[in-house]
Amino acid sequence: MSDHVTTPGTVPDREFDTSVPHSARIWNYWLGGKDNYPVDQEAGDAYSAVFPGIVTIARSSRAFLRRSIDYLVTEAGVRQFLDVGSGLPTVDNTHEVAQRKAPDARIVYVDNDPIVLAHAGTLLHSTPQGATAYVDAGLYEPDRILAAAAETLDLNRPTALIFSGILGHVPDYDQARSIVGRVMDALPPGSHLCVNEGSRGTDPDYEAAQDAYNETGAVPYFLRPVADIAGFFDGLELVEPGVVSVPLWRPEQTAAGEPTPIGQHGGLGRKP
Repeated sequence: MSDHVTTPGTVPDREFDTSVPHSARIWNYWLGGKDNYPVDQEAGDAYSAVFPGIVTIARSSRAFLRRSIDYLVTEAGVRQFLDVGSGLPTVDNTHEVAQRKAPDARIVYVDNDPIVLAHAGTLLHSTPQGATAYVDAGLYEPDRILAAAAETLDLNRPTALIFSGILGHVPDYDQARSIVGRVMDALPPGSHLCVNEGSRGTDPDYEAAQDAYNETGAVPYFLRPVADIAGFFDGLELVEPGVVSVPLWRPEQTAAGEPTPIGQHGGLGRKP
């Protein structure tokens, strides 16, 4: 086992600063998680005071991830998942959703945030039939990610590659596409790409709040036009209904009626 793949009982210690707000902990707060501090709650409340819809966006993004994994397991027959930029553990992590219906599913999480690493043990509670691992690697290291993932996954078998709310941290769009393409190129036919990201051009209040946040000195996140989000799927076969506002992607039937579009778009594509 290489030093950048973590398995149960081997999560290394790493210091991190809890005196300043952190995006992963703020997102965790919006999702109703407990791995955050008062400074993160204050920052999250300040953001939501400007744009209350951010909580809906965070939770809708998580719900989209759950529905897409359900599709991958039950309809596409996928049993391997590579979740890049996984963030802090919360409700319905990738392995929990996948192994609920396919106990033999194997999941590799990738992140290089020391805060996420400190909580990685929560991501490593696999079923006996399956497996989970945590790779300490950055988004800009696709070759390292693939090499480490291959220690847990058989990359000759179809694999679902997940980028959930992480590609907006790459300022250059061409570079973001290159990262996605490099990993997808290494996966076999029948593999899937799952992407959902904040979108520009659909909600001016969201755009104003995010632009203001990016000016605070925090790690910036860039909203992208829907056409750019769709561009991540070039060369893939889009699963219906394509790239849409995430509440509209195969929504569950509820008494609340039709879901409302928000400034978060995503989709699922199959490699032919």
